[in-house]
Amino acid sequence: MVNKSFDVIVIGGGAAGMMAALTAAKRGLEVLLIEKNRILGKKMLITGKGRCNITNACEDVEELIQNVTKNSSFLYSAFYGFTNQETIDFFNEIGVETKVERGNRVFPVSDKSTDVVDALVKSLKKSGVKIICDKAVKILSDGDCIKGVLTEKNGEVEAESVIIATGGVSYPATGSTGDGYRFAESFGHTVTDINPSLVPVEVEESWPYDLMGLSLKNTEITVLNEKGKKVYDDFGELMFAHFGLSGPIILSASAHMRPMERGKYKIVIDLKPALDEKQLDIRLLRDFGKYANKDFVNSLSDLLPSGLIPPIVELSGIEPHKKVNSVTKEERQRLIKLIKGITLTVKDFCPIEQAIITSGGVSVKEIDPSTMESKKIKGLFFAGEIIDVDAYTGGFNLQIAFSTGVLAGRNA
Repeated sequence: MVNKSFDVIVIGGGAAGMMAALTAAKRGLEVLLIEKNRILGKKMLITGKGRCNITNACEDVEELIQNVTKNSSFLYSAFYGFTNQETIDFFNEIGVETKVERGNRVFPVSDKSTDVVDALVKSLKKSGVKIICDKAVKILSDGDCIKGVLTEKNGEVEAESVIIATGGVSYPATGSTGDGYRFAESFGHTVTDINPSLVPVEVEESWPYDLMGLSLKNTEITVLNEKGKKVYDDFGELMFAHFGLSGPIILSASAHMRPMERGKYKIVIDLKPALDEKQLDIRLLRDFGKYANKDFVNSLSDLLPSGLIPPIVELSGIEPHKKVNSVTKEERQRLIKLIKGITLTVKDFCPIEQAIITSGGVSVKEIDPSTMESKKIKGLFFAGEIIDVDAYTGGFNLQIAFSTGVLAGRNA
């Protein structure tokens, strides 16, 4: 059984919760961390494809803010209080060497998310944080102030402050099942609409489904709304899946498809962004000269991945077995426009269970941005994904978790 009294109780052993507990313990406080999974940092273990994209090495806090897609101004105090550079320094100090990759993404040198989580857990134990694997059932109060937590296995545990760091509802297998929203609402907090963000998208067209697993590294996309107005563009990796599209640039694009309505958004894919139409025409003429006596369907292997050739041939309207030397200039121009702008219609987001993060959460209007304390009741704090803030991929969401966790841990 655990002691029945602590200074601070943190509910949730993810990135925000561990950082909050560690920060509070470094102040000399008695801290209890409650995690319902058998292990801490379960969601961190799967981030960055199992490599854990710790943060982003962008130049300054203003650039961090620019990469937050919702309620960015709320995070000024948190980001200035614990910057991305401080995050890098912190992990270096606890034994996690880091490196910077494309897009300023910061990873452990080992490429192992387990090293990140293990270092955090080791630091928690070294700092005297008491860790229990139990489920928080209810947060207790005397009306005006927090007084503790009721747990499933350990009963009531007293504390003057409770930090809720339970995450959202994305990846529920990691423990993010919305418990924190219920706790917040019990004290009169508003929980905004919950939606998936940084999530793959389903498309109306069926041909991408046949390309499941095909990844395109240097691709450009443009997202258009129903009026044909550009709402987002990006360059990078795209992946075809059995439901439609995924990959880093699609996940980032999903943050701009709000509100989601069937048919409202189109994704235009440029397969050859390094070439303009004139340059692509020169390239095609060279390839067509090389394969002059072959069928059209067999002339694109130097230009496109093999899996992509059948749908491109079909979409071009050029007869597959037409000899290359018979392809007209008009047909070639049609092919160029297709390669520079394949258009897919977005049907919907994939289920929220597949989202990297949850958009929505406890209203920022009801949280003090300088302390992360509730404006509704004294002694209740929030950290991480439970708050109604979210950002692009690239380490920004973990930075939100660390910064808000530190701020809560300093003030609880």
